[in-house]
Amino acid sequence: MLGQSQAFSGFSVDDLDEARRFYGETLGLQVEDTGEGEMRMLTLRLGGGTQVFVYPKPTHTPATFTILNFPVDDIETTVDELQRRGVSLTRYPGFEHDEKGIVRVGNGGPAAIAWFTDPAGNVLSVLQEH
Repeated sequence: MLGQSQAFSGFSVDDLDEARRFYGETLGLQVEDTGEGEMRMLTLRLGGGTQVFVYPKPTHTPATFTILNFPVDDIETTVDELQRRGVSLTRYPGFEHDEKGIVRVGNGGPAAIAWFTDPAGNVLSVLQEH
């Protein structure tokens, strides 16, 4: 029934201006302001025509799961650049992280993944496929 729908995703943050700076300047994504006043939100324009809405929520609670995964060709270079831009990687118990904070995965998943959070505490990742 909805197989032909152009679905989109969204998530909340506690500060839209801080989110705009992080997603636009730090991560280098195309970010557009939409709406006004209480209806103001951000639209992240990603590859392939994908869009993600970011909206303010006064009672925001950070997601406890990964809300956005960014596939990259070279995770080492990407992690170095993220850290150069002030992004700290998150290390989770139960995973073996290398010195940069990258987890090398065996069969059945990406070859490598590294997690970090946005200023609102939402979890993001960069991952490299096999």
